[in-house]
Amino acid sequence: MPTVTTALFTWPLGDDAVLIPRTAAIAEAHLALVEANYQRLARWFPDAFQEPPTLDGVRANLERAGQAWLEGSLLPLSIAVPAEGGWRLVGWVQLVIDGPARSGEVGYWLDAGHVGRGLVTRAVTAVLDHAFGPLGLERVALPTTVDNTRSRSVAERLGFTQEGVLREAAAFPDGRRDLVVYGLLTREWHRATRDASSGRRTDQESRSGRMPAGLAFSQAAGRTPSLNSEKGAQECPRRTPRPCPTASALRSAPR
Repeated sequence: MPTVTTALFTWPLGDDAVLIPRTAAIAEAHLALVEANYQRLARWFPDAFQEPPTLDGVRANLERAGQAWLEGSLLPLSIAVPAEGGWRLVGWVQLVIDGPARSGEVGYWLDAGHVGRGLVTRAVTAVLDHAFGPLGLERVALPTTVDNTRSRSVAERLGFTQEGVLREAAAFPDGRRDLVVYGLLTREWHRATRDASSGRRTDQESRSGRMPAGLAFSQAAGRTPSLNSEKGAQECPRRTPRPCPTASALRSAPR
């Protein structure tokens, strides 16, 4: 089963990737993506990916994600790259939204064959822009297992602050593991993006002529994103049924 699907709406992450709504409309392609990755992802998601996925299970979870999107409690998105006939799904990113508290929790995972390309960093940047912009959130959390070095690097690269360690908070089939919790405040995000946009550079960056990292990610993700119509184009424990979680990916998988 191919991981390629079509999409009526896309959220550009540059010329080589987009975000698309993660709903039941892409169930078959999403199933193929999960089938290719669930055994690897089981290491990072104690309450997901522990069993082989089924089409019915994936579709049911995507339907719940779509309903949560309509209710305003979840922003479920797939990461995709161009492919013949549409878009190839390579991962997902999502934001669980607590409207009354004006806070959220971001989670993500990526296909094994697409790690190391900065896709997760760009996707999370776009989601944070939306969270601290149109959604008006004041805080976003990013929890992950302490041994998930790639996910922790994403948090630190994007300016999250490590706020604490929850001892043995993640219950995996083979034992318990510690979680580390990162947090980012709206004023911190806006300050960082203002500094990047103003073109401020360190002495080293100035000498090398490189663009500041924050500005590069902002331009790649597309500042102030929106869902754009594409006419020609034909897994953090809020616990939900698995194998395809619609809740926040507390233990975000490696980038």
